[in-house]
Parts: sequence; structure tokens; C-alpha cells
Amino acid sequence: MPQLQLPIFPEGTTPITSELAFDCREDKVTYFNGHLPVFQHARDDLAAFRLFTSQLVVNGSVGQSDIVRAFHVPLATVKRYVKRFRNGGSKSFFVTPRRRSASVLKGEVKEQAQRLLDEGRSVPDVAAQLNVLPNTLHKAIRAGRLYQPKKRNY
Repeated sequence: MPQLQLPIFPEGTTPITSELAFDCREDKVTYFNGHLPVFQHARDDLAAFRLFTSQLVVNGSVGQSDIVRAFHVPLATVKRYVKRFRNGGSKSFFVTPRRRSASVLKGEVKEQAQRLLDEGRSVPDVAAQLNVLPNTLHKAIRAGRLYQPKKRNY
């Protein structure tokens, strides 16, 4: 027989439902079922937040609108991560996203770009000569796939 639980929460908590609440202190977010803590994560640990709130929704402990109301996140975001939890489980929140490889800067084009940059040409000049976007070259430089020598001031 289910037992009735009074909605008693520790002081300073924010209710999610009449049974669940959360509190954020000292860069830790703690979730409570009544007065008992049930889960904790760092304030900036977005993956753990998404995992736990999605798990609450899937288990039927809260509704999606409860998460939206309590944490001020868009409904579409809550739906997206609930779907991710249902399809991939908890591990899906902690895998690194796959990145596409550079499809434009490969082989000969990459070598030509590096050769022109080594000659001291500017990124827009190199991009125009190779018929690629300057942004493509800037991304490759930031990612370390290309190197742009520092200009000397005489």
C-alpha cells in the first residue's frame, strides 16, 4: 500500500513537483524527494542535468512541463533530451559528438594553402587563390591543421 508523504523540503529548495525539489549551493545541484537527497551534480555539469531530468520524465516522476517551469529551459530542449535518453540510454549523454573531417582542405589544397601562408600571404588572399572560403582557412588554423606564421614588424 502506498504511503502518503508530506511535501516537506529542506529550507531554500525550489519545488519541481509536490514530491521533488532541487537546491543549488556551493556550485552543487542537489535533488530531493521530500527531505531525502536523491541525486547531485556540479552546477555546470550540463550532461548530468540533462540525464537526470530526462530520467525523471521517462520514469513518470515529473512531466516535461514541470522541468520547463522549474529550470526555465525550452520545451523543445526537454523533448530532445528525453528522446535521446529513450533511444540511447544514459551513456548517450556522455559520448563525445562526432566531428566531420575537413572535406575542402585535404591533400594538395591543404599543402598549397600552407605553402602560401608560409610565404606570408594573408588568409583572404590564400582563400581567393585556392577558391575556398576564408572562414575555412581560419577554422583549420584554429584547429591546428594549418599554421599561420606571425608577421614581423620592422
